Amino acid sequence: MAHNLRQCQILVHKAVAAHANALFLPEASDYIGSSPAETVALARPATDSIFVLGLQREARLSKLPINVGIHEPAQGGEKVKNTLIWINEDGEITCRYQKMHLFDVAIQDGPTLKESKSVEKGTEILPPFDTPIGRLGLMICFDLRFPEISLALKRQNCQIITYPSAFTVPTGRAHWEVLLRARAIETQAYVIAPAQAGAHNEKRTSYGHSMIVSPWGEVLAELDGDGQNPQIGIAKIDLDLVQRVRRDMPLLRRT
Repeated sequence: MAHNLRQCQILVHKAVAAHANALFLPEASDYIGSSPAETVALARPATDSIFVLGLQREARLSKLPINVGIHEPAQGGEKVKNTLIWINEDGEITCRYQKMHLFDVAIQDGPTLKESKSVEKGTEILPPFDTPIGRLGLMICFDLRFPEISLALKRQNCQIITYPSAFTVPTGRAHWEVLLRARAIETQAYVIAPAQAGAHNEKRTSYGHSMIVSPWGEVLAELDGDGQNPQIGIAKIDLDLVQRVRRDMPLLRRT
């Protein structure tokens, strides 16, 4: 976790240098375990996590809000929560979303992953909340394949949707961009998708290709997938564009 904190601190400094108004980091930015047992063993409460406390300090010193995916212990100690927290510019955790859709799949010519072995699923959609860049809705990785949540957030006037992720390479190559663009088009919202990239251990490699997509479905920023050096992608969030797209292309369900 100390290594990952240092990597994220580099990203904070790059975001500050680029005059960004918020920083979005991937799912499970604190660590990715090599087994369910390791995933559970490494989890710490946010109040006792060197990773979270370090990012809270960075947010406070830089006056930069940070959205980051972490692990937290679940009740009973046998599983963890895969959560996404919003750290405001004062370094306070003000919002928290727990991943609802867990990644239980066997991929042809790829890994077999059963997230539910070590992760407790969330049960609630977090309502959108106001931030310095707009009204934000939080989701995580595999939630991307289920449009119902994003549409529910849109009905609550969500302007920006996040999908911090750690997509596998086979599913990323096949579906990552098309799913992100589809969610942006159907919700007429910005989609921000910071993604883990490169090898984590001998069992797991993530696809990368962090992306920002406009409400019209245009890819505004995309990073590569090698994961060798910390990178940030920058895009302007134009809330007038959100309003204009929704006005000019009204998506009112008629059935």
